Amino acid sequence: MVSTTAPAAAPALLSREAIIAGPGYNRWLVVPAALCIHLCIGMAYGFSVFWLPMSKLVTSPAATCGDMGFLAMLTTSGCNWSVPAVTHIFETFIAILGISAAIWGGWLEHAGPRKAGVIAALCWGGGMMLGGLGVMWHQLWLVYLGTGVIGGVGQGLGYITPVSTLIKWFPDRRGMATGFAIMGYGGGAMVGAPLAVWLMKTFSANGVQGVWETMMIMGALYFVVMSIGAFSFRVAPTGWMPEGWTPAQAAQAKAMITRRHVHLQQVAKTPQFWLIWMVLCMNVTAGIGVIAMASPMLQDVFGTKLLANAGAGMSPDAQKAAIVAAAAGLVGLISLFNSLGRLFWASLSDKIGRKTTYFVFFILGIALYVLLPTWGHMQIPALFVLSVCIILTMYGGGFSTVPAYLADIFGTQMVGAIHGRLITAWSVAGIAGPMIIASVRQYQLDAGVAKTLVYDRTLYIMAGLLLVGLICNALVKAVDERHYMDDRTLERERALQSDRSGAEAKTAARGPFGALGVVFWLAVGIPFLIGVWIALAKGAALF
Repeated sequence: MVSTTAPAAAPALLSREAIIAGPGYNRWLVVPAALCIHLCIGMAYGFSVFWLPMSKLVTSPAATCGDMGFLAMLTTSGCNWSVPAVTHIFETFIAILGISAAIWGGWLEHAGPRKAGVIAALCWGGGMMLGGLGVMWHQLWLVYLGTGVIGGVGQGLGYITPVSTLIKWFPDRRGMATGFAIMGYGGGAMVGAPLAVWLMKTFSANGVQGVWETMMIMGALYFVVMSIGAFSFRVAPTGWMPEGWTPAQAAQAKAMITRRHVHLQQVAKTPQFWLIWMVLCMNVTAGIGVIAMASPMLQDVFGTKLLANAGAGMSPDAQKAAIVAAAAGLVGLISLFNSLGRLFWASLSDKIGRKTTYFVFFILGIALYVLLPTWGHMQIPALFVLSVCIILTMYGGGFSTVPAYLADIFGTQMVGAIHGRLITAWSVAGIAGPMIIASVRQYQLDAGVAKTLVYDRTLYIMAGLLLVGLICNALVKAVDERHYMDDRTLERERALQSDRSGAEAKTAARGPFGALGVVFWLAVGIPFLIGVWIALAKGAALF
């Protein structure tokens, strides 16, 4: 008898079902896949290298847009854009990052990291290339659409794509796993910014730097690298656990780790979500404050003190150039400590717990923010720089620790989507932080406060924000039972994700690391280490 049963359709190439790990897969291959995504979108922190060259594109005749308003500047092609007009691109894609992650986080949980990663590659890489066309045609609105809006969607999807996957592969080391990936976001500027500077110089002609060529090349490169990462993802089968590890052991060791799961539709109804939202928002707002003003603050507060005896025989112009170089060294160190802090603090949180880790962030952070003006008054630049570097490790650590915090409190089933909702706190902080700093600084300058003292009040305000975060963190408790999914809802969610369990759950991730794993890690590790070396070389200017 001939069977009339149709064979099961093969899963689509980009579907979640197609990438559920089978026997022999090693979970450590997921980490470099995540780094491929985050090292590319992490160029967001390095976009400042484009602002000044973008404002000097028109040379014949050289023209500035003068008193032209922002809206008029979006469509003009006859004069140079102002630096403030282009810097809002950063705020745009950071705002869109949070919005897109919140909107599509639930879809991502069902679609899987491969499909989401490919779309992120199209949006970030393609958006950057579209922005390059906007620069070439001198249409600022197109730069905003490409890099700011479409690129922002790529930022949001790319940022949360690896989170849920890593947490489910590393239930025993949640913090470390997400720390590795999000370290890549912090380090993306260390790799991308020097590359962009080199490319702009290489393609410069007639006194104009090659901005559009650089954006086109880097956009194409980012698309390829992010796509490699997306196609390398594998998701853990339902029920998979590391050999010799059980959830019961983790729960006994840290009472705040739940074995239940909260649905995305329920999470906003819990006080825990909004408390952790405030925790992240306060930590990020304060950290962005330091990032935004570290370089000018160092120059204004310490001035020639940065040169020590070396500046004695210099002309005023030479002294100014040396001071700027020293401040640029601080920016390099900020990138380095921001990145490495993400791995350090997230890994430490596996040992001491997430809530304790945030207590350290806030208590130590308050002390350091209060001390920064003191180091300025005492003219001790070394302690100032050290304090800023420690603050930036905690800024980065806040980002990398929060996904594991969410998994502990709300469970792992929809942690990627919940994380997407939470990082709207980053969008708010990314706009509010610079606005607070700029307005307070300008108010004091208008009031006649000396430049050496103008940052004191701002730093005390940042310490006050950390105090708010400290209180919110103290209030975080275990979720009430009524918010957890029942068994039927949980099974329905797992069915939507095409999860399968059984023998595959026991044998996946038991395979050897192999030569492929070594090559994959070297491919992402070498560029990152080059970035570290460049950051250290810039930081050496301080000493």
